[in-house]
Amino acid sequence: MSARVLVVGGAGYIGSVSAAVLVGHGFEVETYDDLSTGHAQAVQGKLHTGDIRDQHKLTAVLKAGNFDAVMHFAAKSLVGESVTHPLGYYDVNVGGTATLVQAMQDAGVNRLVFSSTCAIYGDPQYLPLDEEHPQKPVSPYGASKKMVEEILAACRERENLQVTTLRYFNAAGCMPNGELGESHRTETHLIPLAISAALGQRPPLSLYGDDYDTRDGTCIRDYIHVLDLADAHIKALNQLLQGSSGHAFNVGTGVGTTVREVLEAIGRHLGTEVPHAVTSRRDGDPPALYAKADRIRQVLNWQPEWTDIDAIVETALKWAITPKY
Repeated sequence: MSARVLVVGGAGYIGSVSAAVLVGHGFEVETYDDLSTGHAQAVQGKLHTGDIRDQHKLTAVLKAGNFDAVMHFAAKSLVGESVTHPLGYYDVNVGGTATLVQAMQDAGVNRLVFSSTCAIYGDPQYLPLDEEHPQKPVSPYGASKKMVEEILAACRERENLQVTTLRYFNAAGCMPNGELGESHRTETHLIPLAISAALGQRPPLSLYGDDYDTRDGTCIRDYIHVLDLADAHIKALNQLLQGSSGHAFNVGTGVGTTVREVLEAIGRHLGTEVPHAVTSRRDGDPPALYAKADRIRQVLNWQPEWTDIDAIVETALKWAITPKY
């Protein structure tokens, strides 16, 4: 019998794609989500609607499902909102994760793959960013994820929790078949915003600064395709199922792409320029962020398949033109 996995936050963008890939690899999947930002249409397997802070319900779901592991994607994730309203981020991201781990212990489930972020590092002191880079987050969102990683590391050491944390860089792209994609009620990601602007669905894109010390003056970021993220989750899960206590890994391509290069890629596919207006820099935007992901390549034999920005944009466009939800 294949392993059974509860995907917490599995109605969201990365969670739903990862759940679908799990199913494709023969895992039995159920989903737990409060649907505050996710979509029921994207869910894989049985849906348990509930809050991650509801320990009683989580424990009941975990006990009834006889799960072998949990994948945890549930979080508040808007950096700007976290600065304005930090309490909710600590409540959901930190408190919710502590509640989830306690429910897992009560149900006898001790394997966890956690969705973390490169935002725990803060402004880069050197590039590319490796896992040993100092952790000095500049937003409550990043700080909340750092706190969660500290909690999980302590539980690995003292509470018999097998846990791997995956520190994402810029998640991008959609399922190539167009069935699952990126659909946020409040969109903050560059690629879907730029596509919407090019399709005339929103005003021209704001390009925050074109005078950085980069090859074309715009910020450089590491765009990691959502399918490569899903593959990293499966490889991490399989290692835990084989008895590993877990690790912390960066998940990025190591390839830096500028904002203008993203807009040019979208323009090539659509045959039209992305309308945009250059505005002043945003506070806290470093000129460049990209990963050194040697550890996950060596330990998990993970390799990103989607390293070309045109290929990533092509999948995002397929979804944007015919979204399913």
